[in-house]
Amino acid sequence: MTNIKKLLKDKKLFHVNSFLKLVGDLSQEQKKEVYVVGGFVRDLLMRLPSNDIDLMVVGSGISFAKKLAKKLGVRKVIEFEKFGTAIIPHNQFKIEVATARTEKYEYHSRKPFKIESTNLYGDLIRRDFTINAMAMDLKNSKYGNLHDPFDGIADIESKLLKTPMNPEKTFSEDPLRMMRAAYFASKLGFKIENKCIESIKKQASRIEIVSYERVRDEFIKILRTRKPSVGLILLQKMGLMKIVFPEIDRMYGMNQSSDWRHKDIFDHTLQVVDNAARLSDKMEIRFAALVHDIAKPNTRRIDEKRGYTFHGHEALGEKMIEKVARRMRLPNRLKNYLKKLTLLHLRPIALVKDTVTDSAIRRLMIIAGDDIDDLMILCRADITTKNQKRVQRYLNNFKKVEVKMKNVLERDAMKKFQSPVRGKEIMVVCNLDEGKKVGIIKQKIENAIIEGKIENTYDSALEYLHEIKANYLN
Repeated sequence: MTNIKKLLKDKKLFHVNSFLKLVGDLSQEQKKEVYVVGGFVRDLLMRLPSNDIDLMVVGSGISFAKKLAKKLGVRKVIEFEKFGTAIIPHNQFKIEVATARTEKYEYHSRKPFKIESTNLYGDLIRRDFTINAMAMDLKNSKYGNLHDPFDGIADIESKLLKTPMNPEKTFSEDPLRMMRAAYFASKLGFKIENKCIESIKKQASRIEIVSYERVRDEFIKILRTRKPSVGLILLQKMGLMKIVFPEIDRMYGMNQSSDWRHKDIFDHTLQVVDNAARLSDKMEIRFAALVHDIAKPNTRRIDEKRGYTFHGHEALGEKMIEKVARRMRLPNRLKNYLKKLTLLHLRPIALVKDTVTDSAIRRLMIIAGDDIDDLMILCRADITTKNQKRVQRYLNNFKKVEVKMKNVLERDAMKKFQSPVRGKEIMVVCNLDEGKKVGIIKQKIENAIIEGKIENTYDSALEYLHEIKANYLN
């Protein structure tokens, strides 16, 4: 056993350490074995931040959760009686308390049909990977002792994902773990053990018994990682992509013929996703990067002079996303966002020419709406050439488009701009009838605001009107 008490003495973990000691005091009081398990222990050993705290109790997890909630001043816990787990709503940590348990599954379901209480070892062996199958003791006398029966620490040091038991059984019982293998590899920069990869390839089709909501959530987690292509390539190589996202799977290997050369659509797409990840933390942009060329396999043609063409792939892609969204149970907001950026991703570069009118610029800005900045990020991410001169040329072109958009905004704002003092008030103050002179005075006030002579406020404009009105009353 390894003592990791010192790691918890980090000042950044003061509140976490205090909470875990409170849990330890309660476990001593209740004479219960209580451990913090899974991702929190892994992240602690890897010096990664984590606010997700999973507690495991040998005995009744729900009963312990209620007592812990009382200590924390939380009135009600969310119970899952069948699984012996409870969630304690807390404003600082995500706390889940579970009974140490074993689970048995029927072949065609990932939902356990039989759950039994067990000891520490029995609970840890059923977990997905050895790096998540470690536990830290919280009882006062043993506080900080690490239980690592499957050499999770060694696998962290080797940056390797392995299963605690035979991978055939681990992945068969819960096929979602196959997706999680790709996620952890992408998130942590780990490799998946060959034995696990072969097991996943062998039973990839079992992912079909998992609800699409759960598959979608794991897929989106991969998109949120620092370099999403790591996980996406693994999904492809392990045979999962053709089941969970067949439209992306179709891109794989669609590149050259003996006569024509073109970037591999799959490789290009993944480069765009990684570029988007470097440019923004926003998952939605990364998702848009993944699907922006989704219709290229369907629209690929060979032109004798130009090679491969993909005419209309943006419009067809927008339609295809409707089907993808239904299958993946995407929220309408995300669906509409992906459709919009897919449809528009070629439009900005077409606005570079000097002959482009303000109305063309304005039309794109109106269609894109609040997502115009995201669209421009996607356009920059779509530059995957290794020719640095071309990269710079493309980037300069996008800068030109943004300057044009800014100029249009400023011109439109000027057209809408009017003096805070309106015509009728000018007529009253200056004792004038409606006519040309009122317009001249109003323009004089607006010019003073634009030139910075006075502030753009009603009081400043009215004061200025009184100053200049004598010049127009003759």
